[in-house]
Amino acid sequence: MKFRVEREVLADAVTWVARGLPARPPVPVLAGVLIEANDEGTLTLSAFDYEVSAKITVAAEVAEGGTVLVLGRLLADISRNLPGKPVDIATEGSKVSVVCGSSRFSLMQMPADDYPTLPTSPTASGTIAGDVFTQAVAQVAIAADRGDTLPILTGVRVEIDGDKMTLLATDRYRLAMRELTWNPEATDASHLALVPARTLSETAKALGASGSIEVALGSSAGGDGLVGFEAGQRRTTTRLLDGEYPKVTSIFPTTVDTEAVLKTSELTEAVKRVALVAERNTPVRLKFTDGQVAIEAGTGDDAQASEAVESTLTGPELEIAFNPQFLLDGLGAVGTDYSRFSFTQPSRPAVLSGQDELDGEADTSYRYVLMPVRFAS
Repeated sequence: MKFRVEREVLADAVTWVARGLPARPPVPVLAGVLIEANDEGTLTLSAFDYEVSAKITVAAEVAEGGTVLVLGRLLADISRNLPGKPVDIATEGSKVSVVCGSSRFSLMQMPADDYPTLPTSPTASGTIAGDVFTQAVAQVAIAADRGDTLPILTGVRVEIDGDKMTLLATDRYRLAMRELTWNPEATDASHLALVPARTLSETAKALGASGSIEVALGSSAGGDGLVGFEAGQRRTTTRLLDGEYPKVTSIFPTTVDTEAVLKTSELTEAVKRVALVAERNTPVRLKFTDGQVAIEAGTGDDAQASEAVESTLTGPELEIAFNPQFLLDGLGAVGTDYSRFSFTQPSRPAVLSGQDELDGEADTSYRYVLMPVRFAS
């Protein structure tokens, strides 16, 4: 095998396929990236660890076609650090040489015959705008559980009903839900998938720069238990989480007693400052009164802080406490100039949604539900 490829093209391609490679794979070959050079002038790089598969096809000057398997992370590190010149890659016996300018590397070939077969390329169930999908995934994935106690909560629940897509995640302390429209191949499309949040976030970020992302669900994904994404020449599949997601939508309050609207950036900055004195796991307290919200943290002999931010209030005054990081996560995800808080009681979940103008309508396509923290009265 022998080919020449631009350094930027190689670095992008290897970084994309190697991004999810396991650091300590159960079988050594799973740490590899498979490189297939085609005499027609294309180069296909792929990686698969039985959970996530990634594949990309790029243009190259191929002098001699062939297939090799090399350590993926090592090749990614090398290609990112090469000088900005064309890269020549060729097999030399049991080694693979990588030459760029005066830089020269020699890598071990791994046994390509032992490499698992990748899932078949998925066929699209529909498409969605890349920037919309990336934002939606980021808004929801923050609420997914990061621990291992309940693996099912480490996923994002993706529900398809016709042209409506609903993303939902919770870690039992907060819940994030985003509704958006997409373009399904079939108008009666109906799917339910539980995608690992970390993989979904990385995929959305990597593909989001493309104009449009193809999503494959169900049998279109190349097998049950898989979801596929494709944009440009990048394709990826990931194994879904198994199990029944808890019925959490009942958490959304059905009535609202008090509503407050604030400038998102002002509240964010104030909470960040006040939270500096909040010891680990201690809440910040928010007192909503007419015209302002007072934010406080710290009690008794500890350090204390307080600040006030302008707010418009509808309904009775209210005092409530939140985990400051969970509150900041929600404010960072809303993505609008103003934030609207809807409350029933200080002991019941609060709902955060965005709106573009102070006296505008709430945008409920994204809702972030936050469980309050009980505080000593």
